[in-house]
Amino acid sequence: MKPNPAPSTPPHPGALPEPQPEAAPRPRVVLEARGLVKRYGHVTALDGTDFELREGEILAVIGDNGAGKSTLIKALSGAIIPDAGQIFLDGKPVHFRSPIDARRAGIETVYQDLAVAPAMTIAENLFLGREILRKGWLARLLRWIDKKRMLEEAIADMQDLKIGIRSMSQAVETLSGGQRQGVAVARAAAFAQHVVIMDEPTAALGVKEGNMVLELIRRVRDNGLPVIIISHNMPHVFEIADRIHIQRLGKRVAVVNPKTIRMSDAVAVMTGAKMPEELSPEMLAY
Repeated sequence: MKPNPAPSTPPHPGALPEPQPEAAPRPRVVLEARGLVKRYGHVTALDGTDFELREGEILAVIGDNGAGKSTLIKALSGAIIPDAGQIFLDGKPVHFRSPIDARRAGIETVYQDLAVAPAMTIAENLFLGREILRKGWLARLLRWIDKKRMLEEAIADMQDLKIGIRSMSQAVETLSGGQRQGVAVARAAAFAQHVVIMDEPTAALGVKEGNMVLELIRRVRDNGLPVIIISHNMPHVFEIADRIHIQRLGKRVAVVNPKTIRMSDAVAVMTGAKMPEELSPEMLAY
């Protein structure tokens, strides 16, 4: 015969309630936009869109053609100036007038065309436009490039991301598509201080090279840089993203959790076949 359980003791009227476990704090917001507007004549590309990128995450931006995702990324990277709205970096307002301003603020962008010089070596491409000059006033006056130091730092950058290249002195035109993408990503990671933005990083790549680039993006994130990717490849987005920003008709309509939402539901919201209000709370990412 089982003993009767001891009766529960009611709390004393003056007793303090037991402390409840606190919710884990949200990661810090690194890059933020509020109410961005961009018009081209009668066409509104951004219609008051918001954006948030948190530290330690890979954030995917998806949207149908004409949704404004490319315009949003151009605004965040300084390629265009929004007509209205505000951009914040580490909580402070910033006003980018050009991509150079964004680069100086620590935001690096890898564009779909990669912007590499095929005839130049890997090391020269990593420091393209930011060549290291030799020490001494004469060397700086004559702008003598310190190729030895550039080669050493290029090797260290590529090894840090575990990119296997036979020789850093070989021309980029001798590399495969995935290796060229690796060079562009390594260049961005080497100089970025806050954010790396990647536009269609796996476009036109085969399965093996696409997976290699995805792993490379994870390493960039794991090395401490949050990453924004713009992609039409839904399987890749769901494989790599921590959160997914859905852009439609110039606005952010939802931010979803790829671990709890089905790909078909995310595409339905992206195309307007399903309203964000129809998603269950666990599908959303806050």
